[in-house]
Amino acid sequence: MSRKTSSTSHRFDPDPHFGDVFVAKFINSLMVGGKKSKAERIFYDTLDLIAKKSGNKEPVKVFFEAMENVKPALEVRSRRVGGATYQVPMEVKPVRKNYLAIRWLLDSARKRPEPGVREKLAMEIIDASQSRGSAIKKKEDTHKMAEANRAFAHYRW
Repeated sequence: MSRKTSSTSHRFDPDPHFGDVFVAKFINSLMVGGKKSKAERIFYDTLDLIAKKSGNKEPVKVFFEAMENVKPALEVRSRRVGGATYQVPMEVKPVRKNYLAIRWLLDSARKRPEPGVREKLAMEIIDASQSRGSAIKKKEDTHKMAEANRAFAHYRW
């Protein structure tokens, strides 16, 4: 990494349907092989499925509630001290929280047994909004690991 210049963050355009940047990032992460229009169609169809399955709830609110539930507060990072490597618990930066939440939700949705991407994603979002499912388990495991290594918190940098 160069010491002369700092890194610049990429500016995302908001998605056309809701005008939200976070939704656009989610759609970009959902995209496979550069097929953005297909990823958009999958996401919006997923929201329609969520509206049908969750009853009277607003599907976008269910989506954002699920993302908030999946975002981790702590994670462990490796730190070499002396000759030993310690797993040091650290707070997660807001940008990384979003990235991890999106990645965990998509990974766990892809591993679900339901047929079709839309159904998998819809059920995982509904489960995450109700604080259950694989993505929530991943967050809880990360928090448990950070809690277990709390003794090494003084190695934080």
